[in-house]
This record gives sequence, structure tokens and C-alpha cells, in this order.
Amino acid sequence: MTTETATFAAGCFWGVQRAFERFFKDEIIEIKVGYTGGNVVDPDYEQVCTGTTGHAEAIQIKYAPNDTINYSSLVEFFYRMHDPTTVDSQGPDVGTSYRSAIFYHSLEQELIAKRVTGEVQNEHYQGQKIVTLIVPASEWYDAEEYHQKYLEKNPEGYACPTHFLRW
Repeated sequence: MTTETATFAAGCFWGVQRAFERFFKDEIIEIKVGYTGGNVVDPDYEQVCTGTTGHAEAIQIKYAPNDTINYSSLVEFFYRMHDPTTVDSQGPDVGTSYRSAIFYHSLEQELIAKRVTGEVQNEHYQGQKIVTLIVPASEWYDAEEYHQKYLEKNPEGYACPTHFLRW
């Protein structure tokens, strides 16, 4: 089985992970939360929260492309489940670690991300500009174990109010 990796940042990684897991529950092989896009080796949560490491709270998905799940469908869902028009924030979560970003792993992913972004901009955000960064994937660091599947372990835990399906 051929697998691919997709990496997205869309605010607090707990809600992003839960949204993707619920929508693609039978298609995702693995999903984890972590930190990427920064300049500190092996940062921890407290460091990332200071905004000084440059890292984003992100999710990384491992999947086997098929008729139900592919990179285009993941990118489209990414745009449906958060607000891509706010710079460095999602709801009350503010700072560079909460930025909207697509971290592509190949030229094909870059082209798909840019195409889907244009389509979503034209179809759903005519009055607002999508500010999502589309950048090469960089070093990935898994978040601490207590963050993995946090909302599954803590059903009453904090969930960003901007993480809902829009269209």
C-alpha cells in the first residue's frame, strides 16, 4: 500500500485533529499533533506557546490515497473546518503558532494546494482574502503524549470555536 503524508496548521491542534478524525475516520491510517515551521530543534509546548520558536501547532496525517481520500479532498476539508482569512489566529487563540498553513511534501502537493486554495477563494470567500501560507514542509516534532488525541481523552476539553464545517 502506498501512503502519503499531509501536514496542516489551522489553530489549536486538538480541534483540528478531532475534525479530520471524525470526517475521515475510516480513511486515515495515522494522525498526530506536533510542531513544524519553526527554528528551534525539538521544541516543547511551552516554548511554542511563547511564539519565539516560529513553530505552528499542526497535524500530520498518514493516508493511502483512494477514491474517498486524496490530497485535494484533505486540502478542501482543511478550508471547510477553520477560518483561513485570519492572520495568526483562530477565534480566541492568537499568535504565530495558530497560523493557517499548508506544509506541502512534494511539488504535486504544492500545485494541488494552490489550485484548491484558488477554487475555495473564488467559491466561498469572495469578500475576504484567504491568508493561509503554502510552504514547504520542514522538520516535524511530535507534540507531547498528553496532546495526542487530547479531546478524545478529555471530551470536555477546550475546543476552538472556529473549528466547524462551513459549507
